[in-house]
Amino acid sequence: MPAEDRSHIAAALLSGGLDSMVAAALAKERGQVVHALTIDYGQRHRREIEAARAIASALDLASHSEISLDLRQFGGSALTADIDVPKGGVGEDIPVTYVPARNTIFLAHALALA
Repeated sequence: MPAEDRSHIAAALLSGGLDSMVAAALAKERGQVVHALTIDYGQRHRREIEAARAIASALDLASHSEISLDLRQFGGSALTADIDVPKGGVGEDIPVTYVPARNTIFLAHALALA
């Protein structure tokens, strides 16, 4: 592809949530050719992956890649282990739902895709 055509390409992290769906839809609406990446990081709720697939299909994205990257080995997160998710709000300590460096790791993979 000629270099001048690459300015219309976007890489999107597609988690299956509202924020990533809107970001991908806005990029497509603005004329970008959107290539999405979903990361299965060992999260307990498979619904996120299913939703990302449905969103990629509904938005008719140029491509949708999925990779597995097991972050459970870092432990201690209610998102990846059998730990109750607190319902009482956020405290002063690091929340039990924190997955160490998850977003940094995701961004590195999105950069590789881009």
